[in-house]
Amino acid sequence: MKKYLQHAGADVSASIVVLLVALPLCLGIALGSGAPLFSGIIAGVVGGIVIGIFSGSQLSVSGPAAGLTVIVAASIVKLQVYEAFLLAVVLAGVIQLLLGFLKAGVIGDYVPNAVIKGMLAAIGLILIMKQLPHLVGYDADFEGDESFNQPDHENTFTALFKAIRFITPAALIIGMIALLILMIWETKYIKSIKAMKLIPGPLVAVLAGIFINEWLLGNQPANALAVKQLVSLPVSSDFREFVSFLTFPNISFLNNPDVWISAFTLAIVASLETLLAIEAADKLDPLKRVTPTNRELKAQGLGNMVSGLIGGLPLTSVVVRTSANISSGAKTKLATILHGTFLLLCVIFIPFLLNKIPLSALAAVLIFTGYKLAKVSLFKEFFRKGMDQFIPFVVTIAAILLTDLLVGILVGIGVGLFFLIRSNFRSSVLVVNDKNHYLIRFRKDVSFLNKPIVKRKLEAVPAEAYVIIDATRADFIDKDVIEEVNNFLCHAHLKKIKVEVKTSGNKSMHQLFVTP
Repeated sequence: MKKYLQHAGADVSASIVVLLVALPLCLGIALGSGAPLFSGIIAGVVGGIVIGIFSGSQLSVSGPAAGLTVIVAASIVKLQVYEAFLLAVVLAGVIQLLLGFLKAGVIGDYVPNAVIKGMLAAIGLILIMKQLPHLVGYDADFEGDESFNQPDHENTFTALFKAIRFITPAALIIGMIALLILMIWETKYIKSIKAMKLIPGPLVAVLAGIFINEWLLGNQPANALAVKQLVSLPVSSDFREFVSFLTFPNISFLNNPDVWISAFTLAIVASLETLLAIEAADKLDPLKRVTPTNRELKAQGLGNMVSGLIGGLPLTSVVVRTSANISSGAKTKLATILHGTFLLLCVIFIPFLLNKIPLSALAAVLIFTGYKLAKVSLFKEFFRKGMDQFIPFVVTIAAILLTDLLVGILVGIGVGLFFLIRSNFRSSVLVVNDKNHYLIRFRKDVSFLNKPIVKRKLEAVPAEAYVIIDATRADFIDKDVIEEVNNFLCHAHLKKIKVEVKTSGNKSMHQLFVTP
């Protein structure tokens, strides 16, 4: 408790920023999924409070994820009844809970760092490109959409060009002023003022947007923003009506095989997205704390069970919210829990105020978050590391931009594995010679992929040469490679080649070499 109180000021400030980022995304993802709007808010609240409490991560923020939008929409259409879909969400949570106990969280450790950093940069670029239309008042695509092909039959790039023809002056002015405020808030002068550190820049930017639009409504209503260009949150007149927004799963659909198929699909995809997001969160954490991944799967499982039981969308750890949380100075999980609490209180007590927030002001906040994720310095850093790091990094970015998060990650992992195999292939076998003296040294793990080069080098040894085959440094040598060496040992005398084989007596694999 002392740790949380010590950093309470920074965490409260960060939680407000995450609230502003999460609000339009919760509503937008619900809209894009074909689910009730309030289901996104429920998921945001549960992701903040429930998962925030049980998660082992200090900085990760969970909520409805854009990566699940297509799966959720397809499941709702297939099941036809929303209560049946909610049952699938609850079952998905149970499956995630089991995955946590089965220690499936280790999967995330096998994703290369270049791919994780590529994912962060790609999400940053997606935020910038997807939010630019909202910044100028073109809101055809729903907030939070991350896929290349949009539901409005546009794609990420064509939507940018189309937005130019539908610029709303008021939205553009509000968006640019909001961006200017965010940039000013990052200057050394503002940061040097202690009082300013407690006031989040995004909150000032959003309040400025509200003030400008309210002034236009009072003085130049023809130039003010339309209702569709503002946050659109369901408003309840009393607590009873608020409770009516909740929906509960119908257990009678338990024998429907489509419910189980949807549950397993949601559990697997949500778990993968969560593990990737957790890896990203740990990379962004200034203190480099390591999140226990199996505990995270259990927390996500509990969160999805609660969300499904009261009508919410499925949850994952979300990179956008997490990066906003970290860049806003959050220190502990208190920021995550407070953002969920504030979201609940705002929806209950001041929904009419939230509905005055211009989407263009929120777009500015998300664009600024995207810029922090995709800084030019990150590209320079990976370029300096070499092509084996830079190419997987860039390919991951391109693949995510042109497809979606999971497909892009899989492509990035594939490219990363290629460079890993290539590096291993080159370093496993060393061949050097001085005139007629040859040294063939096996190092680390020698796989069947090294067989062609071993065979070629052995056959190239000239007559009357002296060859040392040194296997003492190899922990593993594939039997195909051993067979090629043994074949060479059997016929080397025909070319008057003298061969010396050095092996390690305590490695059983080495005993398979034929003594020349």
